Amino acid sequence: MKLFLISVVIFFCFSASAQKQIVFNSKNLPQADTVWVFTPKKISKKAKLPAVILLHGFSGNYKQWNNIMDAQKYADAYGYILICPDGLYKSWYMNSPAKPDWQYESFFFDELLPKMKTDFPIDPSKICITGLSMGGHGALSLFLKHPELFLSAGSTSGGVNLRDAIGKFGVPELLGNPDKDSDIWLKYSVITNIENLAGNKKPIIFDCGSDDFFYVSNNALKKKCDSLKINATYISQPGSHNSNYWKKSIQQQFDFFQKQILN
Repeated sequence: MKLFLISVVIFFCFSASAQKQIVFNSKNLPQADTVWVFTPKKISKKAKLPAVILLHGFSGNYKQWNNIMDAQKYADAYGYILICPDGLYKSWYMNSPAKPDWQYESFFFDELLPKMKTDFPIDPSKICITGLSMGGHGALSLFLKHPELFLSAGSTSGGVNLRDAIGKFGVPELLGNPDKDSDIWLKYSVITNIENLAGNKKPIIFDCGSDDFFYVSNNALKKKCDSLKINATYISQPGSHNSNYWKKSIQQQFDFFQKQILN
């Protein structure tokens, strides 16, 4: 019995050392933001590792991705550092033009990302970002603002056209409750801002299930990427807007990122 207890304690300490939660109290956000970081259990002290930032969906939190995929298992299998921020339920990872205290983009670039690079052994040339639903929109939006900071970006079941969120998902309040015909919906949408990537050869990946309510907009995004000759991989496959789909799609995204990292 004593040997068993000792082994449990050792395993717990070993596992706990591979995970860390950091709480940010930011002037850019209305409340504290918790970021859950997973590092591979077996790494060299001098190693610089790739990182994948995982953004959760609307109404979720920093625990959502781990509940879907077992983030520690992925960190160990791929040898990556996984970073899971909290999107504060409905931030859409944007700088709100209507709410001065909802400036998530500024928080991300000015506070979160620099601290991750300082506190963890991250190779700055091998940072990828992806997310589901609201997080899919957020990942591509952040990538489009500063593609030089990332190796690649992805989205699974992403809300890439904010017009799909008229009247729901917290988007109207962030945008100042605009009229449904207002141009602001598209001004903040990935499907409009994807034009910023024209001429940039950095690869992106996005996917959507055929039974998803964002499916039509993701198909439209693929057509726009093709017309602009953007280096985009699109996966259209059976599935809906749920964790069963994301458990499958995140594996595809990681395999895609691995190709870029090893290239």
